[in-house]
Amino acid sequence: MARPDKAAAVAELADQFRSSNAAVLTEYRGLTVAQLKTLRRSLGEDAQYAVVKNTLTKIAANEAGISTLDDLFNGPTAVAFISGDPVTSAKGLRDFAKDNPNLVIKGGVLDGKALSADEIKKLADLESREVLLSKLAGAFKGKQSQTASLLQALPSKFVRTAEALRVKLAEQGGAE
Repeated sequence: MARPDKAAAVAELADQFRSSNAAVLTEYRGLTVAQLKTLRRSLGEDAQYAVVKNTLTKIAANEAGISTLDDLFNGPTAVAFISGDPVTSAKGLRDFAKDNPNLVIKGGVLDGKALSADEIKKLADLESREVLLSKLAGAFKGKQSQTASLLQALPSKFVRTAEALRVKLAEQGGAE
């Protein structure tokens, strides 16, 4: 029979998997407590980094409908539960792993889709959501400006063409 404390831990982890936009599994072997504290700060406010027990976390992930991570639960495992922008947290993990090679990104899940360690690194290379939205807005604004310029140019070109035609007709009419 399952112990109540373990059942509560599984339920809490399952809730974290369900409520998170993404979860990244890492191996933290060889990191000091101070380094883990620095890592937690580098992930930002929208991520929670927790050292977990593999068996309980595997059960919790399966209860949350995530079975693609089963192979990653070996060795000392910690999970970054990301509730905000996954790109920002992935960048924090990638940058910390560059400075501290003891942190190994195993893989993760984003919106229910499994991600390999390489895919998480690619995610970290993306620009943040705010930057991408700004670029999109700038592109829309640029197209609107081009359209406005084109629409303003059409009447003036028409007037110049009509005037040139009138002058040409006047010259031809005067030459006869």
